[in-house]
Amino acid sequence: MGTGTLIIQKMKKQWSLENLNLHNPDKEKNFITKETETVKLSCSYSTTSNDVRLYWYRQYLHGEIMFLAYKGARSLSAANTADDRFHATTTHTSTELTITDVRLSDSALYYCALRVAQ
Repeated sequence: MGTGTLIIQKMKKQWSLENLNLHNPDKEKNFITKETETVKLSCSYSTTSNDVRLYWYRQYLHGEIMFLAYKGARSLSAANTADDRFHATTTHTSTELTITDVRLSDSALYYCALRVAQ
């Protein structure tokens, strides 16, 4: 398989999707990489809640937002991914999505989402 270049974009835009606040408060950043490499995307957050759920989504141009990974933070430790190439980690104030074996089909806009207990 030949190697191609792909572009991964993180967005700053904020909106609500089913009680999730999708955002990326970190600076908008584009990653240019080659297939089979590893890319790490990070997103910072701030909340006083201990019941924190962090999600990662991606959106292809003019496409729907698609779930990639979920990771509990602070008092929650559950995790789930749509694909074994995606791995989410969390700290008290941030989440990171690692994409291994990057493919051309990974070229998209990526969003992190924060959900806290009401």
